[in-house]
Amino acid sequence: MAKTETERTDFGSIFEKLEVTLGKYLGEKAPQLPKAWKDALVKFVPYLVIIGVVVGVLGFLALFGLGTFLVPLGTIGGMMTGRPFFGFSYISNILFLGVMVLLEGLAIPGLFSRSKKAWNFLYWSALVGVVQNVLSFNIGGLIIGGLLSLYFLFQVKEYYK
Repeated sequence: MAKTETERTDFGSIFEKLEVTLGKYLGEKAPQLPKAWKDALVKFVPYLVIIGVVVGVLGFLALFGLGTFLVPLGTIGGMMTGRPFFGFSYISNILFLGVMVLLEGLAIPGLFSRSKKAWNFLYWSALVGVVQNVLSFNIGGLIIGGLLSLYFLFQVKEYYK
């Protein structure tokens, strides 16, 4: 009897395949950034992520604090305007922001040492942002934010070991 290979279809293998596919198109086939730009990105990204995490935490706290007061009103207002899930959208965006800030915060120590684990945290944060934009039907954010962040991530992936 011939032994057949079965293809892995678990959750992890799907994302591994996605990373390979994105790496092929955004890292290899896409126009390459000049080496000097890549070096500058890798050098300054940790500081930009720190600034982003600080602003994100402040925004999360402001939205969470203000949101607890406004969610009932947002839900009622959404029903009046024909958008009954307006409050749900607000809450889901707060949760997505919290997850993205957490992942970026976890990446900070490894960004200085250029570890692959830190790159993975930024990659996951970018994917969470893509999912957020898809669920909120934010096409501009999906194209500009998602595609651009993934492009830059895959352009500098070789620096993180």
